[in-house]
Amino acid sequence: MQERQEYAEKAQQWLASAIPHLTRESTRLDIGETSAQYPADIAGMEGFARLLWILAPLLSGGESGDYRETFIRGIRHGCDAEHPDYWGDLVDNDQRCVEMAAFGVALALPNTGLWDALTADEQNNLERWLRQSADIQIPDNNWHFFPVLVQVGLKCVGQHYDMMVIDKHLNAIEPFWLGNGWYSDGEDKPRDYYISSGFHFYSLLYSHFMQDVDPERCLRYRQRARQFAKDYIHYFTRNGNAIPFGRSLTYRFVQVAFWSAVAFTGLDIFSTPIIKGLIVRHLDWWLAQPFMSPDGLFTLGYTYPNLVMTEDYNSPCSPYWACKALLILALPEESAFWQTEPAELPELEAVYPIKEAGQFIIHSDGNRHASLLMSGQYDRNNFVNFDAKYGKFAYSSHFGFTLERGIYGLNHAACDSMLMFSEQDNYWRGRRKCEVVEMTDALIRSVWRPWSDVIVTTWLIPHEYGHVRIHRVETPRTLNCVEGGFAVNRHQLTRNDTTENQLTLTASTGVCQIVDLLGKCQPLTVTTPPNSNVMYSSPGEIPCLSTTLTPGTHWLACAINATMLSSLPPPVAMAFDSVNQVLMLDSKTLEIK
Repeated sequence: MQERQEYAEKAQQWLASAIPHLTRESTRLDIGETSAQYPADIAGMEGFARLLWILAPLLSGGESGDYRETFIRGIRHGCDAEHPDYWGDLVDNDQRCVEMAAFGVALALPNTGLWDALTADEQNNLERWLRQSADIQIPDNNWHFFPVLVQVGLKCVGQHYDMMVIDKHLNAIEPFWLGNGWYSDGEDKPRDYYISSGFHFYSLLYSHFMQDVDPERCLRYRQRARQFAKDYIHYFTRNGNAIPFGRSLTYRFVQVAFWSAVAFTGLDIFSTPIIKGLIVRHLDWWLAQPFMSPDGLFTLGYTYPNLVMTEDYNSPCSPYWACKALLILALPEESAFWQTEPAELPELEAVYPIKEAGQFIIHSDGNRHASLLMSGQYDRNNFVNFDAKYGKFAYSSHFGFTLERGIYGLNHAACDSMLMFSEQDNYWRGRRKCEVVEMTDALIRSVWRPWSDVIVTTWLIPHEYGHVRIHRVETPRTLNCVEGGFAVNRHQLTRNDTTENQLTLTASTGVCQIVDLLGKCQPLTVTTPPNSNVMYSSPGEIPCLSTTLTPGTHWLACAINATMLSSLPPPVAMAFDSVNQVLMLDSKTLEIK
């Protein structure tokens, strides 16, 4: 079909743009000067490996044979310990172990011709190099899948595979299982896109290639993926985009890699037209975003090139991990997936709780807008911009979120979807680690401390077009306090409507409103620097409420309403404008004394 051909051609364009940048006998991809926490030599190897996520499905699907020899040359020399361009011996916690997963999948996919194109000596070199993954220490998280996928790849080309290695690493993952389809990315670690593109993507591939020798585990993985799918579909909109939050967003359309694995492995969840619709709409949405460089290379950033939001482990080559989503190209044109017409998203609940993840997903505007309420995500690794990526009260598929540019000055502090405090010195603190998180069918409650002696209890209550926030603040000190809604693109702003207790910002692309429900705050608009929002490079405008808190106990409450439409529907705009309604919620669900 023309449709499959279009995606295959786009993938080949990406390969064609990258291949001229392969250096050192085609063993490294050299596409930028920015640096990661690992050396440039390893980053170059990372780039070579991540291009395999494009090449291998294309080869398996019958395309890109003319590129095969370029990569065979890279493998031939990169795995040869006697060659000056050898990829090197691994050490503990080595980034090269991550990239070995691409080799494992490339060997496992049928008809790629990569293994057969190597001589016996070259095959031995590749096998010896890959087997190092079994001998090193690795982080106790999603990395456990990488040595496993190496063993899977070796099995699929008829080489010895070690079930002791597989059992060791897959057993290590079991403590991360939370139930109902969810893992955490390590003990007490976040529940973010790594659960979809890491845990379930890899485990579905494992269940596909290993069911003849490990049927019980494979069956368990498939059942878990079915459970997860029922929640994960809520992250996506009718327009194809997903809710940005958490780390590693520079991997972009890896957000849909899980659905590609569902399609490739034939997991019996939802219908083929629904799965196809999820995937192609998502890819099409990304193809419309300006994230490519003028010479056709992937850039660091999210919807546009942006180093502000990257991680310490992101090299210029890292974004090509997005191409795990191209696994569908390994399906032949005559497959049911490519022959079917994509279907719309099924009707999704307006408010959907995911207790294992500590999240509510809110669908509005006819499923074209999705937002996420969250509490309790924390990681001791202290990733870059962690507070902005995990600590906000809400994240939006349309309005995105703002990254912190500094702790001095409210405009730098990323106060959207945050409650922030300052000791009247313009240094701002918000929610970071939660001491307590409780979730019911109606709300999320969290307890957190911006200072050791300041205790904030927050209740998040979702509704169809937004949410209500209620806070109890116990402070021994005088604090300035600011709370923000979603940020709109300042260059698209058309109206700023301010009353005594609310602020509504109307842009050509939607409306964001914050309403003070207790009459204690004053409306305030905060302008953020350019390149702060993950969705747009322009400055942002955040509708806020501000007040000063004296020592003692204080109650704050606000409603956040947002829509992609030109105006908020009147029932929603008025839904939480009464203090009596908040107090009714207090007495029934919040147990306010």
